[in-house]
Amino acid sequence: MAEADTTPRQLTPGDDPTPVLALIRIAFAFMDGRIDPPSSVHRLTGADVSRQAEAGEVWVIGPAAAPLACVFLTPKPDRLYIGKLAVARAARRHGLARQLIEQSEARARALGLAALTLGTRVELTENHACFEKLGFARVGGAAHPGYDRVTSWTYRKPVNPAGHG
Repeated sequence: MAEADTTPRQLTPGDDPTPVLALIRIAFAFMDGRIDPPSSVHRLTGADVSRQAEAGEVWVIGPAAAPLACVFLTPKPDRLYIGKLAVARAARRHGLARQLIEQSEARARALGLAALTLGTRVELTENHACFEKLGFARVGGAAHPGYDRVTSWTYRKPVNPAGHG
């Protein structure tokens, strides 16, 4: 990976969502044929990315025209939900996911929320290991509509209040 600015920046509702959508689609393509039901990324549109930037938050790392990593953040009553965490293949193993998780923790603290949560599909064992290395613990499972088995695991990470490293 070439040297690039890796400072997370917030996508604004007026920003072009197309590069973020492209990053997510490419980063999530490895799931095709591995997960059941298929990923919701196939229904995601640029308008959805813009709505997320307006109603929640979208953070990106890298140039606007070709972001290297992104994450969606959605405040819930007691937690900050992390969605669509994606890192470009060429930028993996350079700490960008960790940086976005740290940014997510900072946002949770700023919003007065005590935890981060996320969901990952049961089949994606490499994602489970990654999230556990980042300090998340599996706290439950859920079934997608129409399924009588667990299809995704829920992970949670407590967020230390400001000043309590």
